[in-house]
Amino acid sequence: MGTATRTDAVPVWRRRRARIYDREAPLGYLLLAPTLVVLGIFLLYPFLFGIWLSITDSELGKLGEFIGLGNYRFEWRNTDGVFYTAVVNTFLYTGVTTVFKLGLGLVMALLLNQVIPFRRFVRAALLLPYIIPTVLSYEAWRWMFDPTFSVVNWLLVHTHLAAYPGPNWLGVPANAMAALMIVNIWRGTPFYAISFLAGMQVIPVDLYEAARVDGATRWQQLTNITLPMLRPVLLVVLLLSTILTFADFQGPFVLTNGAPYNSTQLLSIWAYQWGIPGGAIGLGAAISLVLFPLLTIVVAGVLFLLRRPE
Repeated sequence: MGTATRTDAVPVWRRRRARIYDREAPLGYLLLAPTLVVLGIFLLYPFLFGIWLSITDSELGKLGEFIGLGNYRFEWRNTDGVFYTAVVNTFLYTGVTTVFKLGLGLVMALLLNQVIPFRRFVRAALLLPYIIPTVLSYEAWRWMFDPTFSVVNWLLVHTHLAAYPGPNWLGVPANAMAALMIVNIWRGTPFYAISFLAGMQVIPVDLYEAARVDGATRWQQLTNITLPMLRPVLLVVLLLSTILTFADFQGPFVLTNGAPYNSTQLLSIWAYQWGIPGGAIGLGAAISLVLFPLLTIVVAGVLFLLRRPE
């Protein structure tokens, strides 16, 4: 007696779905679609709307009209020179703080990568400046820099590093910019340190053991093993930190708000002052967009270095 074998035809939609799953590229785009939609709603739309505002004379409570590059011409022809001051201060603030955060973060990561007492506790404590809310931490620093009740000045005077009553941190232009940089470095260094430490943890120990057998010094191990292996992490951290520092607003706004005499004026603060209290939304948008081409060049350069073959 013969036995008939019964086969069920696979539905067409299942075959098509299987073909999609077998191809990596379509599947990747499919999985990225929800994230891209969210990014488009919360990032792309506000950015495009900001570009539109920058070419209109929009104000609070008033629907703006198209004026072309009028807002940008106003920036360049600004007679009081605040625009150029803000540009220079933004580059100075970003460059100096990034260099110090990079150097201090690397040193801290190297120390924490060693076997030291209470290493886990120290690592957790290191994150405190970074996880404290920005406004709260900068308000605390503003109190510590207060000319009358300054804790910083009290320490400087009692350790004979400064004469009584100490520096006027927030009332003198040079001191105010230095204070702003100090707080940004204090807050941002843990991000560098923890990121570098995470990168060091995945470097094979065998490389260091082989280097020690060959007679390599600590400096040679650092320059020939640690730094080359940390290069991708370093570039990503440098990229993110540069972008965030360029657009830094909360901290500088709370600590100095551009004072005194625009000595700490940054483009982010100047854009806010024109756009919100000043009511000139279109001009504020134009100011905030002025660094976009420069940031694009920086991002493109870092991404090129990341993709460069070893």
